[in-house]
Amino acid sequence: MFDRLVHNWVYGGFLAGLALLALYPLLAEHWSEPLRLTFLFLPIYIVHQYEEHDADRFRLFFNRTIGGGREVLKPAAVFIINIFGVWGVIVAACYLSANVNPGFGLIAVYLAVVNAVVHAVHAIAFRGYNPGLATALVLFIPLGAYSIMRFDALGAGGLAWQATGLGVAISIHAAIIAYALRRRAALAAT
Repeated sequence: MFDRLVHNWVYGGFLAGLALLALYPLLAEHWSEPLRLTFLFLPIYIVHQYEEHDADRFRLFFNRTIGGGREVLKPAAVFIINIFGVWGVIVAACYLSANVNPGFGLIAVYLAVVNAVVHAVHAIAFRGYNPGLATALVLFIPLGAYSIMRFDALGAGGLAWQATGLGVAISIHAAIIAYALRRRAALAAT
């Protein structure tokens, strides 16, 4: 059963993401604006993941381009990265935003914005579309820019919180790249 989850998480996630978007007005009605914005990144990110990972497109593309044809990302790694490194991080950002400081919500915001920048840089470097590019540009950039402005306007987006959100997002993406490059080097040595 776990193997089926590893290979098919994106489909259940997509349906759950649509359900969360449909329930969003009811769930978030009495939340603070920073918490509403933070939470919104979960279903929006899940919609992005569908474009990105349907039919294993992203993993195959990543292995072909970054991996140089080697399997630097296996399905289990993609599952762990997306469930814990995206969903888990956004859920943690929601709890921290609600219970510690609203500025923690910028972690979810910058996770999406940094992802969009990585998709755009990858598209430029490889001169073409990469799985997830469209939703990264159409959803993450405008919602991210709006959210950053709103956090700032609400007093929850000071420099320290911007740096925290950006730092966590860059660290997560850097860890993924470092993992893939280590795997590529190890596979090349064998």
